[in-house]
Amino acid sequence: MIPFGIYVHVPFCASRCGYCDFNTYTASELSGDASSPDGWLAAARREIALAARTVGDRTVETVFVGGGTPSLLGAERLAAVMAAIRSEFRVAPDCEVSTESNPESTSPEFFAGLRAGGYTRVSLGMQSAARHVLAVLDRTHTPGRAVEAAREARAAGFGHVNLDLIYATPGETDDDLRRSADAVLEAGVDHVSAYALIVEDGTALARRVRRGELPAPDDDVAATRYELLDTRLRAAGMRWYEVSNWSVPGAECRHNLGYWRDGDWWGVGPGAHSHLAGRRWWNVKHPARWAAQLEAGGSPEAGSEQLTADEQHTERVMLRLRLAEGMTLDLLDDAGRAAAARAAGDGLLDDAALAAGRAVLTDRGRLLADRVVTDLLVAEEPAAPGAGRR
Repeated sequence: MIPFGIYVHVPFCASRCGYCDFNTYTASELSGDASSPDGWLAAARREIALAARTVGDRTVETVFVGGGTPSLLGAERLAAVMAAIRSEFRVAPDCEVSTESNPESTSPEFFAGLRAGGYTRVSLGMQSAARHVLAVLDRTHTPGRAVEAAREARAAGFGHVNLDLIYATPGETDDDLRRSADAVLEAGVDHVSAYALIVEDGTALARRVRRGELPAPDDDVAATRYELLDTRLRAAGMRWYEVSNWSVPGAECRHNLGYWRDGDWWGVGPGAHSHLAGRRWWNVKHPARWAAQLEAGGSPEAGSEQLTADEQHTERVMLRLRLAEGMTLDLLDDAGRAAAARAAGDGLLDDAALAAGRAVLTDRGRLLADRVVTDLLVAEEPAAPGAGRR
């Protein structure tokens, strides 16, 4: 069965981080009840009901509340989101229920409320343990608060706690990242997500780089930092299961695995994306307009696309190759398999796995994952859509 999950987008942030280009809004950018947390919750309930009517009898296996800063809603509203999902859907007994949180808007009472509301997993934005790195990123929390929040979450009974890191920020040193990794491990979390800083167009960070106030991130530095972090996490018993994610065995984020393994999901909230049976659609971005369309009894959908067989194939290769389990060579045609053999010869794919019929990135291959994907797809012979592909 194709797994089915629900993603819920909370668009609110106390302030805007300089590197962020997500669909988020501060209080000064919004007005009216439709853009308030309570207005958002009322609209979310309507979209959850719409989702249930549309998808039919599907069991929800994972829920992920992201943003934005979901913790700004408070535990009571977050619990209400999960209650609405349970009232409209059949929810699996072992459903993974996750929420992102900013360390500064959490507390022991907040985590206790989340547990009471049925949440099983918390992801906290740490980014760095170095104060000057946080300053470059425009993060408002103090360096030690993320670790403290992670401990509070564990004390409240969360078995799965994630900390997010960003590396290769201008001004960061190897020692800064080592201290960040040590802080993560001292917090006792069982999952770490780490991403190289990307300068997105239209962000405050991009403007600072363009003006010459900050250097652009360096790819070679990013590769060195990735290897440093990977070595430290492996030594502590964590293993990579996706290029940017590590966990102790059994603590992988099941919701994100649903994305990477071609699952189905409904995205609730302004700007949220959904995917069902090869059809992808996305909601209008502004919270007030999203809420108004639902209140009027309509759909908040802004646009959609039906993926062709070739487009679905491309996405499967792009996403599955990022996983430690890799992908079966049956996904590729003869030319693609020949390209995989060449990649193995270059040390980018694992020889033993290839002999067993799977394409699995080596440690070096993880650093060049995008190149490997491109090489495999470019090499494939032109064919009718979906021909020879499963």
